[in-house]
Amino acid sequence: MADRKFTPAEAAQRKHDRKRLWIQAGFAALFNGYAAGFAKGKIFTGPAKGVCVPVLNCYSCPGALGACPIGSLQAVAGGKGRSVSFYILGVLMLFGLVFGRLLCGFACPFGWIQDLLSRIPVRRKKVPERIDRPARKLKYVALAAVLVLPAAVSAIKGSAASPYFCKYLCPAGTLEGGIPLLLANANLRAMAGALFTWKALVLAACLAGALFIPRCFCRYLCPLGAFYSLFNRFALYRLTLDRSSCIGCGKCEEVCPMAVRVTQELECSGECIRCGKCKAVCPAGAIENKKIF
Repeated sequence: MADRKFTPAEAAQRKHDRKRLWIQAGFAALFNGYAAGFAKGKIFTGPAKGVCVPVLNCYSCPGALGACPIGSLQAVAGGKGRSVSFYILGVLMLFGLVFGRLLCGFACPFGWIQDLLSRIPVRRKKVPERIDRPARKLKYVALAAVLVLPAAVSAIKGSAASPYFCKYLCPAGTLEGGIPLLLANANLRAMAGALFTWKALVLAACLAGALFIPRCFCRYLCPLGAFYSLFNRFALYRLTLDRSSCIGCGKCEEVCPMAVRVTQELECSGECIRCGKCKAVCPAGAIENKKIF
């Protein structure tokens, strides 16, 4: 069978997608570059672990060179002092004000995994708006729980509380930390019980969801994505739509992994991850990068 010929817009999108996947792979390798950890089944404990990376990346991943900001926020909030880490919040606010959710689109390892799954040729599901829009608020509930729940439980117990999101929900932690550690360590495999089974089911559900709903976890459950979304419309790096050039073809909305209504809300949407797919596919060149720095 002859190779299919792609339109210029489709060819541009494919080129952009390949480039972005390589950038994402580079960030995943950068944040998880301690190769010896995977071989030994041990967590890196060097001084870099005191520094938070700007994306969801499990502290317990054998290769992780830095700390996860969500895990760090929970650890501080659930400690005996029940305080808020202004260092972590300050760093995240800085990244949010500069990049918004660009970090979700280019630097998050779990986002990269979801994007790879979305390349598998299956029929995608369009979630009805009456379900999709309310469901997106769940990630803000998760963010509130990350900041409040550990502190509340710690206050009631009078002692340090568990990092509940990491312990019971985070699929990135299971994929990046739990599974590699169990594969490399027979003693840990013998200790794995109902909690790991539950986390594995959550991971399986998120990965299966990403097959049919692009960026499923990012849309509905990621607390870090919820945090960055608060800064999206104010970020120094944005995508803008020139409405005078737009021809209304709708191709931008067809390819958006976050189901953003590009022609209506591109500049103000908290959901846009700045992945650039809409820009790459636009035949009129109506979508541009806007960098205020």
